Amino acid sequence: MKRKDELPECPVATTVSVIGSKWKLLIIRNLLNRPWRFNELKKDLDGISQKVLTESLRSMEADGIITRTVYPEVPPRVEYSLSELGESLRPVIFSMADWGNEYKSTAD
Repeated sequence: MKRKDELPECPVATTVSVIGSKWKLLIIRNLLNRPWRFNELKKDLDGISQKVLTESLRSMEADGIITRTVYPEVPPRVEYSLSELGESLRPVIFSMADWGNEYKSTAD
């Protein structure tokens, strides 16, 4: 997680710095429903590269948004889920969905 002095002063800029990429938002959207495995996310997020998915998951884990659980199985099973902090983004994502639906309804 970033230190307070590493974050922008503007709260909107802070939010954007943590979740502001297209892929991070879509990963969070998926994780709102249930834990996902890496390959499930890769298949569901059409167009994301393995490198970008890996970097996004690592970044969100470092920021405390998601948790990575490794199960002691052979072969190892890894699941990603939202942390408590990540769950606090639920109303933000739902507001974005509401706005997107409203925007789509007014489009030609």
